[in-house]
Amino acid sequence: MEGQATSLVLVRHGESNVTVNRTIGGRRTCSGLSELGRQQALRLRDRLAASGEFTDAVLVSSDFARAIETAELIAPALGGPDVEVEPGFGEHDPGPEIDGMSFVEYVSRFGTPDWTGDPHQDVFPGGGETVAQFHDRVARTLGRTIDRHRGRTVLVACHGGVVDATFRRLLRIAPRGVFELHTVNTSISEFTSASDDSWRLVRYNDAAHLTGLPPETPRSTPVS
Repeated sequence: MEGQATSLVLVRHGESNVTVNRTIGGRRTCSGLSELGRQQALRLRDRLAASGEFTDAVLVSSDFARAIETAELIAPALGGPDVEVEPGFGEHDPGPEIDGMSFVEYVSRFGTPDWTGDPHQDVFPGGGETVAQFHDRVARTLGRTIDRHRGRTVLVACHGGVVDATFRRLLRIAPRGVFELHTVNTSISEFTSASDDSWRLVRYNDAAHLTGLPPETPRSTPVS
């Protein structure tokens, strides 16, 4: 669809079981959405159905269970498209040794990570991605996805880290520091572009559909 604007809509997945359980949940150990996470996704589905936003959008998801479940729950509001699973939109990979580890154990073994420091440092020792590798993967995945669906609206069910990496990539902002994003579960972040290299932020962290829901499920007590 040459000449038509491309819209990229990022939806962070609903609250996940790994968040409630305070574990580092990569794709290997992700067990999907919590009950509140499903409620959040259904609220978003109902909002999109009522507003008619993003009808006929291409629906893409990372390969994490929590993102796929979110995409499947909102799909009816978009006309019921098949979900394109794109592993490149997965969250920062902690690697096989740390995937599933509790946050308490991680900090006990490796200390509190410095997310604002050297992007090439091993924040996930034992085979996990560095921040630089994660950002590069997301950038390459964005490029492929936009090229494949140019002139369309593409809605991606993904992760807070992916929203952050995309924000910095499309708006040409420093990859580390400067600001922090706190992206809410099932919130909408939207970008639009009329060309290959110029993007405009339409909105960030739009979660009006969550009004009245609790902000989170009470967390499990960490075991030291």
